Amino acid sequence: MYAQGTTMPGEGGDDWSGAQLVREIFLKEEPLVPSLEGIGSQRSSPAAKMPSPQAVTSGPELHSPTEPVEPQTPEQGTRPASSGDARPGLGTFRQAFSRTSQRASGRTSEELGLLRRRSCLLLRSLRRAPDVSPAAQTCQDTAAPGHSPEVPSTVMDGVSQQSPTGMGPEELETEAGRSVADLIAERQLLEAFKQLQRLEARLAAEKASHTFEHNPTGFARRAMDVCLHYDTLAAEIAAIVHETLGPDGVDAATLAELAHVVRAEEEAHPKSPADGDFLGTPRRWRQHWEDAVRRSAQLRVQQAGAGEAPRAAEGASGLAQLLAELGDLIRRDLRKVQLEVQPAYAAAGFPVWDAYLRAYHSAVAQRLQEVARHARGCEQLYTLLDWAANVYSSPNFLGAPDLTLSTEPLPAPLAPEVWARLESDYTSSLETKIVSCLDRILQLEQSRWAAAEAPDVLQGRYHTPLSIDVHMLVAEHVKAAGAISAELEASTLRICARALALFVPRFEKAFLESEAVNAPHLGANINACEELRTCLLVRFPGTFVELEKPLVAATCIFQKQLLQGLQCDVQPLFRTLCTKVWLTQDTLQPLMDKVVAFTRHLEHVAPPLGQATLQEVHRYVVREYLAQALRPRERFQGDERKAGSQRMGLDAQAISNTFQGLGSEATWLGQAIPCVADILGETYKDNIQLHLEKLIRSYPDIRQDHVLAILTLRRLGRRRNRRLLQHAQDLLKAAATADGSGTSGRHVLFEEIEVSTSVDMLITCI
Repeated sequence: MYAQGTTMPGEGGDDWSGAQLVREIFLKEEPLVPSLEGIGSQRSSPAAKMPSPQAVTSGPELHSPTEPVEPQTPEQGTRPASSGDARPGLGTFRQAFSRTSQRASGRTSEELGLLRRRSCLLLRSLRRAPDVSPAAQTCQDTAAPGHSPEVPSTVMDGVSQQSPTGMGPEELETEAGRSVADLIAERQLLEAFKQLQRLEARLAAEKASHTFEHNPTGFARRAMDVCLHYDTLAAEIAAIVHETLGPDGVDAATLAELAHVVRAEEEAHPKSPADGDFLGTPRRWRQHWEDAVRRSAQLRVQQAGAGEAPRAAEGASGLAQLLAELGDLIRRDLRKVQLEVQPAYAAAGFPVWDAYLRAYHSAVAQRLQEVARHARGCEQLYTLLDWAANVYSSPNFLGAPDLTLSTEPLPAPLAPEVWARLESDYTSSLETKIVSCLDRILQLEQSRWAAAEAPDVLQGRYHTPLSIDVHMLVAEHVKAAGAISAELEASTLRICARALALFVPRFEKAFLESEAVNAPHLGANINACEELRTCLLVRFPGTFVELEKPLVAATCIFQKQLLQGLQCDVQPLFRTLCTKVWLTQDTLQPLMDKVVAFTRHLEHVAPPLGQATLQEVHRYVVREYLAQALRPRERFQGDERKAGSQRMGLDAQAISNTFQGLGSEATWLGQAIPCVADILGETYKDNIQLHLEKLIRSYPDIRQDHVLAILTLRRLGRRRNRRLLQHAQDLLKAAATADGSGTSGRHVLFEEIEVSTSVDMLITCI
């Protein structure tokens, strides 16, 4: 046996085998061999750690059972034989197992299960070989001198010295004279297994024939030899699996032999013995192989990126680099499995691809979960989500059309609760990021306003980068989120809609407080709002509904500011109308020139809003003209009134022609000024009622005070005025009834004209 302190395959590591239990018995009860110091080191495989039985021997030389053996004197330091402690009994084995179990209490549940199972099986075997009496021991010592248990055994590399039951060294070697340990070290796995299988079968046969009835220690030694070699062979299988995807790799012949050994073990040990015997128990090397594949995959995946999660300060670049290295490693390893490893196992029918695939998938899931705990910030969170959803889960992940990750669906690389948390953290960070981006867009606009830069004209329209910047911001994040999941895309759309609904009023306020409030900038902002309203609503229907209201409100305010600029410019020119100078001079032309100059800006405004603004300008000019006519600064009588009527008719024609040439579609405004002019210049007084009816029908928003002001300008008699006022009142009531039923259009003109009550109007009313 091995001296105490010598490292055996699996000792101090993860494999706590049944062989170690038996070895523990003899290390505690009886030192079977001296220390192995000085033994030359062999190859680095697990089997190579066990010296060959021919290399080191301790105790008596091995002989055939038929040859006489001369008694030997025990070496100094060996325990002398006595009837009281000749060899350990069943109680001693139990104590050793108890101590071993306590020492292994820190191991995993899987390892402890294996420990208990093998201990139980071995103890059952030992119970069938009861301890011998002192008398029997004496008889045995007499019959076989030199074979007393006081003499240390030579069990190097798991091969026992010659036992008193007839197994000599020739049975532990191949025909070429190599031991089982040598075969394992040379990775002749199948031949080593066959040799072990023969040893196990012979030991079971001898046990069944009660050969060990008076020598349980001999049986334990032989059983330990077999168990040690089985464990060494299993450790060599794990080593081969570990080296398979390493830089040097493993040749195909070795992989094929590994597969055949596993299959051979399954056929040799199809099920546990009915009597629960330790010998013949299935070694479950296929499960051992799968566990080795999983450990190998976990180790290699953890090595990607030096096994460290990128810190938040490194941003998305560090995480992207880590994931790129991880992806390269997985692709490289799985390609090698598909193209090199799987064909080597194919003859034995091993599910290599499925085993490696699931092992790497499990390792990747574990690594991503570790990375997810440290991911911070919008960029890192998105990088992780995108890699898991679009890179790793892509059918082209392995980079070859004939290589796919799986023919069957695999579980998601990130657990549902982890995925939900990452999406939640991402949307929270995204909301902050979008608000920050909108603030930056506003700052850029303010810098252009401060620099007094005129807006560009693109495709005939005033243009500001505001619209393009917002569109790119929304489209970029929505597209990115949609590439991950539909739920994340919907959340991103809602975030963008909320942020823009708050941004538009801030933008409007900042612009009106700046010194860039002029026609070109107002036109550009009107275009930007209209583009955002139409494009976003069309592209994302039902999502940006809450954005429509603030955009329409901002557009109306910009339009009003545009009209106010025109009003401030032309309002003084209206004061020259309906004066005596106006009778002899064309005072309307300068006003119309300014109007025409202003409407040139409207040509660069989006057609719906440009046309609406042009019609508003048209209505403003007609309304202000009528306001001056109904509130004249000077009174006309006789020929002056007729001249004023003619001038008013000419002005009405000029206004109509001008706006028609500009493209105004407000044709309903064309009758207002001519009707008033006809009433003032009508020589046949009975026709005044007809003109008045036409005016009221065309403009149902006219009020009685407007009719009174017109009649005051005409200066008719008391009775005629009373009759016309009564008739007008009836028409106005009918118009109000029609307007209330919705049969009339809602054009507004006279409603916004205020007329003051004068003495002349009072006289007219009386």
